[in-house]
Amino acid sequence: MRFYLLSSSLVFLLIPAIARSQSPTESLHKLFETEWQAQLKEYPTMASYLGDQRYNDRWTDLSLQAISRRNEHQRVLLGQLSEIDSTKLSLADQLNLDLFRRQLEVDLEEFLFQWHLVPLNQREGIQDENSLADAIAFHSVKDYEDWLTRLKAFPVYMDQTIALMRAGVEAKMVQPQIVMKRVPAQIKRQIVEEPSTSLFYKPFKSFPQEIEPADRDRLQREAQAAIREKIVPAYRKFLGFFEREYFPACLKDVGASRLPRGQDFYSFLARKHTTTKLSPHEIHEIGLSEVKRIRNEMEQIKQQVGFTGSLTEFFEHLRTAPQFYFTDPGDLMNAYVAFGKRADPELPKIFKKLPRIRYGIEAIPAHMAPDTTTAYYRPPSADGSRPGTYFVNLYRPETRPKYEIAALSLHEAMPGHHLQIALATELNEFPEFRKHTHFTAFIEGWGLYSESLGHEMGLYDDPYSKFGQLTYEMWRAVRLVVDTGMHSKEWSRVQAIDYFKANAAKSELDITNEIDRYIAWPGQALAYKIGELKIKELRQRAEKKLGAKFDLRDFHDVVLRNGAVPLDVLERLVDDWLKRDGN
Repeated sequence: MRFYLLSSSLVFLLIPAIARSQSPTESLHKLFETEWQAQLKEYPTMASYLGDQRYNDRWTDLSLQAISRRNEHQRVLLGQLSEIDSTKLSLADQLNLDLFRRQLEVDLEEFLFQWHLVPLNQREGIQDENSLADAIAFHSVKDYEDWLTRLKAFPVYMDQTIALMRAGVEAKMVQPQIVMKRVPAQIKRQIVEEPSTSLFYKPFKSFPQEIEPADRDRLQREAQAAIREKIVPAYRKFLGFFEREYFPACLKDVGASRLPRGQDFYSFLARKHTTTKLSPHEIHEIGLSEVKRIRNEMEQIKQQVGFTGSLTEFFEHLRTAPQFYFTDPGDLMNAYVAFGKRADPELPKIFKKLPRIRYGIEAIPAHMAPDTTTAYYRPPSADGSRPGTYFVNLYRPETRPKYEIAALSLHEAMPGHHLQIALATELNEFPEFRKHTHFTAFIEGWGLYSESLGHEMGLYDDPYSKFGQLTYEMWRAVRLVVDTGMHSKEWSRVQAIDYFKANAAKSELDITNEIDRYIAWPGQALAYKIGELKIKELRQRAEKKLGAKFDLRDFHDVVLRNGAVPLDVLERLVDDWLKRDGN
C-alpha cells in the first residue's frame, strides 16, 4: 500500500487560514486531517481497501487533468508546510512533519519522470480490477448498489486508463514486451459470454439473509446487465487497443535505463525504495558481497545433510526430489495453516506487544496464480474489521518446496508483515497518514529480518528448514544484483535468470516470475535486503552497547512503535533509545 497526498480546492483555502488562527500544533494536525480526508475522497479505491465505505460507488479519477491537479496541489502544499514553525512543535510532531514533507518531496520528484503514465503491468492493473470487491464488505443493499454504480461507471475509468497509456507511448514511458505479453490473456478473462461467470459478478453470488429475495433478484439482473453492457465492451475495447497500439510500442529490451532519463530515474527509484543515498552501483556491490556470504553458509548445510555433489547439484536436487513437495494443493494449504498455529505461541518470547487485529490465510485467486509470486500480504482495513490476509500460491504445488514454508510465513504473516502493519494500524495516537505510510525499506526490511527470527522462536528445527531460510535470504541478496544489473548495467533477462538459478534453489517457475516482477517494478526489490541489513546493524549496535542489559523484546518495541519510517529515522530513534538506556 502506498501513501498518497491528495488535493481539493477546499484545501487551498483552508490551510493558510488555519495556520494564521491556530497554534502550530493545531495547524499541523488540522492539515494532516484535511489532507487525509481529501486523499480518501480523491482515491476512492484506496479508501475501499482501507474499509472506508463512503466512496464505494466511484473509481479514482485517472484523467491527465486530475493527475496534474494533484501534483500542483502537492507543490503548493510543500510551500505551505514552511509556514508552520517547527521549533514550537513537540518532538513527535516534528517527526510527523518531517515524514509528511519527505513523502511530498518524493512524490513531486517522481512525477517529473512520468512513471504515472505506466498504470499497469503483468501483476496489477485494470485487467484485475474485480479484485477490489474481495476487500469490500457486502452487508446491505447499498453495498451492492455501490458496486453496481462502479460497474456502470467502468467505461470512463477504462477510457482514462487508455488515455494514460497513449500518453505513455508518446512519452516513451512503457514496460518491456517480455512482461506485457502476459496481459492479453488477463484481459481476455474479463470478456465473457455469460455475465454470471464474470469475475466482477462474484459479490452477487451470495447475499446476507437480511436482504430480501426481491432485492437479490433485482441486483443480480442489474449486475448482469452492467457486465454485459459496460464491463465486457470496455475490456473488448481495451484488448483491441492493447494488441494493436500499446504492445507494439512497448520496449524490446528490459531495463529502466532504456527509458527517457533512465539512469537518473533508476537512481531516484533506488533512493526512494531504500530510503538511502546509495547508488545503483553501490547496491550492486552489496548484493555481490551478500551472495558470497550466504553461499558459504549454504555450503555448510549441504555438508551437514551429507550431500556430496556441488552446491549447484544440491540446488537441482532440492528442485526435483519428490520428498520436498506436495502434489495436492490442499496439503500445501494445510501445511501453511499448521505452521502459523505453531509459530503464533512463540511470539511473546520476543515481542512485548502483539496486534489485536487478526490475520487469515487464503489461496491466491486461481486466475492470478500463474502470473504472480509465491505469496503476498494484504493489510487489514483501517478499523480492523477486515483482518490482514496472507495469500499463498497453490498453483502447481509440485514446484513449491516444503522447506520454504517457515521463512515465507514468518515474512508475510507473523512476526513479519502482519505484526508490523497491524501494530501500525493500531497507533491511535498518531495522525492517520502515519498508520498507513509505506516506506518500502522499513516494511520489507522488517519482513526479511523476521525470517531470521525463526531461530529465536525455535522454528528452524531441521537443516532443510534452515536452508529454506538461507534460500529466502539469498533470494533477496540476488535481487540487489539482478535488479541493478537489468536496470542500470543493461543485463538481459536471460542473464538475470541464469544468475538467480546459479545462486538459489528456487524453482524455475518462481525465478521467472520473480525476474519479471523486477522488470516491471524497477527498484522495489532493492528495499528488502537494504532494510534488513540496517535493522540487523542496529540490533548488533544495541547488543554491543547494552551488553547483558540487552532485551530483544525492548529492541523490537523501539523498532516497531513508530510505524514505518525511513532507515535514517529508524537509526536516529534507536540511537536515542540507546542514549537513554545505555548510560
